[in-house]
Amino acid sequence: ARPLGLAAMRIKSKFSSAASLRMGILRNMVDSLLVHERVKTTLAKAKELRRLGDRVVRYGKDGSDTARHVARGVVRTQEAHDKLFDVIGPRFADRNGGYTRLLRTAPRKGDNAPMAYVQYVGWEDTVKAGGADADSADTIYGMPVSMFKKAKRGPQ
Repeated sequence: ARPLGLAAMRIKSKFSSAASLRMGILRNMVDSLLVHERVKTTLAKAKELRRLGDRVVRYGKDGSDTARHVARGVVRTQEAHDKLFDVIGPRFADRNGGYTRLLRTAPRKGDNAPMAYVQYVGWEDTVKAGGADADSADTIYGMPVSMFKKAKRGPQ
């Protein structure tokens, strides 16, 4: 069985846009998720991004030439592609699914759209260790790490 790329993936929500635009949005968001390991977006886009982010990690875990080729069809930048196979794939080598986490947050000001963070599991450890988004060892985006551990789930 050959691995399925982005074109064969079923989409749950349409984001009120054409298929090519929707795929472009998701591909750009996957790139950002791979590079920064955390993305803030609307709840509907976050749910779709979580599905695609998990699928890309499976390619990163496989590491074969075929997986690299299929992942190249989803991931746009070389930086994100290299990080997928060199950092993120090996990090989740012992984990079977559930690579991403969806955290609801306060609604967006202006249109009151529900917002959420999509992040890779273990993202906090990467930031503490001095990863790409590290501000300091005890802060994440300038906020204390304790805020993220005590955060409550938003309204449903």
